[in-house]
Amino acid sequence: MTNQRILTAIPVYNEAAHVRGVLSAVRKVVYPDIGPILTIDDGSTDGTAGILAAETDLLQVKHDRNRGYGAAVATAFQFALDHGYDTLVTMDCDGQHEPGRIPVLLEALHGVDIVSGSRYLRDFRQDTPAPSDRSSINATITKELNAAFGFGITDAFCGFKAYRVAALRGLKITESGWGMPLQVWVQAAVHGLRIREIGVPRLYLDPNRAFGGAMNDPTQRLAYYRQVIRSASSVSSLVAAGCPEYCPELL
Repeated sequence: MTNQRILTAIPVYNEAAHVRGVLSAVRKVVYPDIGPILTIDDGSTDGTAGILAAETDLLQVKHDRNRGYGAAVATAFQFALDHGYDTLVTMDCDGQHEPGRIPVLLEALHGVDIVSGSRYLRDFRQDTPAPSDRSSINATITKELNAAFGFGITDAFCGFKAYRVAALRGLKITESGWGMPLQVWVQAAVHGLRIREIGVPRLYLDPNRAFGGAMNDPTQRLAYYRQVIRSASSVSSLVAAGCPEYCPELL
């Protein structure tokens, strides 16, 4: 990625237990050759903000309140666009993603617009079992996305991705919650973005970790994800037809 400006962005919400270790591991990979690290503190209340305040070598954005995972990733998208980066890598802060695979994502980005990690594309020695409800819902939603949009993906929800920043200009991310990746998939299909999957280890350090609120109920979670896809599909079809500003009076 010679002469490319590359940003690695990490959404953070109440990750006091993991953030130091994750940042240390990411630094070893991206400093100094790849590029800077951006953290998006999504209104943490557990001491994460204090930990990040002591990290002087980071680019940082702080949400004044918890807006949701999708909003944090959307902030990373906008930061990369506003500051002239060529490539954006996104990864989670809960220890699920191995920073050592960032160069693999970047290498795979040649000739495509989005490289998405997949925890189900192949097996790795360090794989851990996924909670059954998560793997089942992921499989269901992935199958439905493939059927609707002609994808051949194996993991609809992995947050470990690399993006060609220029391709983000056509995306309008409005979904602030956990379903935001599904909105990205739908818009990627509508805009004809080129997508590649690469295998990444499936690591669940805390299999009992909860989503929070109604999302803890698998039935409600699946219904929410399907609603995100329906909504994104309706809006995107209007945009593709040239309807200005989503024609809100028609929705």
